Amino acid sequence: MKIAYLDCFSGISGDMFLGALVDAGVPFSVLQDAVAGLGLEARLELRRVDRSGIDSAKVDVVTLQGEIAETAHAGHHDHEHSHGDHLHSHSHEDGHSHGHSHDHAHDHAQDKPHVHGRSLSVIQGIIRNSPLPVEVQATALRAFQLLGHAEAKIHNVPVESIHFHEVGAVDAIADIVAVSAGCHWLTSERGVERWICSPLNVGGGHVHCAHGTFPVPAPATLELLRDLPVYSSGPKKELVTPTGAALLRALDVTSSEFPAMTVSATGYGAGSRDLPGKPNVLRLVLGEASVTAAKLQEQNHSNVQERVGVIETTIDDATPELLSYVADRLLAAGASDVYRTPVQMKKGRTGMQLTILCSPAKAETLQKMVFAETTTLGLRYREEQKIILSRSFVSADTEWGAVRIKIGMLADGEVVNYAPEFEDCRLIAEEHGVPLKQVMQAALTAYLLKETRA
Repeated sequence: MKIAYLDCFSGISGDMFLGALVDAGVPFSVLQDAVAGLGLEARLELRRVDRSGIDSAKVDVVTLQGEIAETAHAGHHDHEHSHGDHLHSHSHEDGHSHGHSHDHAHDHAQDKPHVHGRSLSVIQGIIRNSPLPVEVQATALRAFQLLGHAEAKIHNVPVESIHFHEVGAVDAIADIVAVSAGCHWLTSERGVERWICSPLNVGGGHVHCAHGTFPVPAPATLELLRDLPVYSSGPKKELVTPTGAALLRALDVTSSEFPAMTVSATGYGAGSRDLPGKPNVLRLVLGEASVTAAKLQEQNHSNVQERVGVIETTIDDATPELLSYVADRLLAAGASDVYRTPVQMKKGRTGMQLTILCSPAKAETLQKMVFAETTTLGLRYREEQKIILSRSFVSADTEWGAVRIKIGMLADGEVVNYAPEFEDCRLIAEEHGVPLKQVMQAALTAYLLKETRA
């Protein structure tokens, strides 16, 4: 299984994420095209910088006037709500702007004029009306939705009343959409199946908010980081931005120390400042999960847990042909699994319960597809905790060719499940005129013999 690991030893922000993607091999044009499709008065520029001796990629959002949006937008960190007493802004107590990210600059709200920000619905409209692939839109929309709900919870106001100054600015919209596009490229072109992040260094010190002084991380950022391991180290600066935290959540990352993997590419994305004694970079590592390394790596004995979205609806007026077609469409759109269960409905009717399992990031897209493709008038959605085995592939050589064996492991590296990849066996069976069951048995025998010798 191909994985992407975000090493957040110096935090994470939108611009750091963009730089790491480019440095790890994502074509810069993919990010440029994503921003161009938004119709915003901005573009991306790429340059190389040195961060404490580490050569890194730095991506800037530049206005049509040629200004770096970070500079043009400095001072607008306040998150404004429609309620007059819900103006949220904060600045570092040493008076400096954010140590590494243009999407989280700070200044004193009382020194700046009151500027009405973009509402969540306006930002959603910009993204939905763009020509971006639905998968890119879904990730970006989820990131902003998470930001909005975090602010709404902190201030106890409806999410509809939230307005974004800093995170709703052109540079942050560009950051979130471009990161979403880059991650989608890694999935579609490089086969990345899972995103993992290290424990997050949130930095230290305090931030000054309109409602008082708070320790780092700021309240909304901390809400977004719930269920992820965090720690504080190094400079007294805020190292994890709301944008960075929201992107992690939108990608449904799991967290671990450096995973067992065979590394294929690395990338370093720079923040805006060179912090004393600490490279202000985000490291992205791409590779294949390694069974051999997993056996040698010391890990805890708990299995990986992640959130899974569950979409359900019951239908009594659709043909089996239609439901089969819908299931295929949902799987092609990114559902993890789709299944149907016979149920008895009102008035004694026999119906079908359609259940879709998916990443929460894909839930909105798949819900729309259910409404568009079926006759249902309503559905249920919830998120549950999923406990999964670590998975990887090894190759087993048969007399007709190589077959991939899917491995399922506990967190300590113990192999508890293994099975030949069906599609590999099917192709061999068809090509050589051999019974499918014979190919599958031969692949398992070759794998077990290889393991015994190892």
